Amino acid sequence: MSPGLRVDLHVHSALSPDGRDDVGALVAFAAAAGLDGLALTDHNTIDGHRRLEALRVEYPRLRLLPGVEVSTRDGHLLAYGVREVPPAHRSVEETVDWLQAHGGVPVLAHPLRRVHGVGEAMATRAHVPALEVLNGHNGASANARARRIARDRSLGATGGSDAHSLHELGRAWTRFPEGVDSVDDLLAALARGATAAEGRSASALGRAELGLRSLALRVARGLRAI
Repeated sequence: MSPGLRVDLHVHSALSPDGRDDVGALVAFAAAAGLDGLALTDHNTIDGHRRLEALRVEYPRLRLLPGVEVSTRDGHLLAYGVREVPPAHRSVEETVDWLQAHGGVPVLAHPLRRVHGVGEAMATRAHVPALEVLNGHNGASANARARRIARDRSLGATGGSDAHSLHELGRAWTRFPEGVDSVDDLLAALARGATAAEGRSASALGRAELGLRSLALRVARGLRAI
């Protein structure tokens, strides 16, 4: 096994429009699954951060990162270490600038996904320290293309399950280097691109099931995008 912490950096709770489970249930599952931590990245909200902070007392072994998945005009952006909700529906460039001014660490979420990804052109030029190159809801091809761009740009690589329910948690994760321990250490490692992505991509059947579920949820929301 490689040294360093294993942290799932892309997790949604029931506070997201498409999430299912309570923050506490997700943290308990992560502990039982042997992960070293997770980042709570609900869509356009930090309402779960106070609960996440309280759970640090109950689960001192886990590193619990506050995060958010921001909807930009160009696609989704993961932000870590934020204390307020970034403005949604701005350009990626504007959102990255806002995050950096407010102490957050921006990472492009599933950049090569057809829906909610920023696309290859933006992935090759956005001023971020890392790309999510292993997303548990993406197929192997999209993840491989993102990994190639991160390698060509000498950016950090992150992995996350993109879990919206317990059974998806830990499908993909980010490996942090040895010596990184606290949440502040993790944020600093992300900011300098010193991370690797591990885990597995979604199968064709898994992607089809996810697509049907996403469509049903969107219909239930009155066809509103996230």
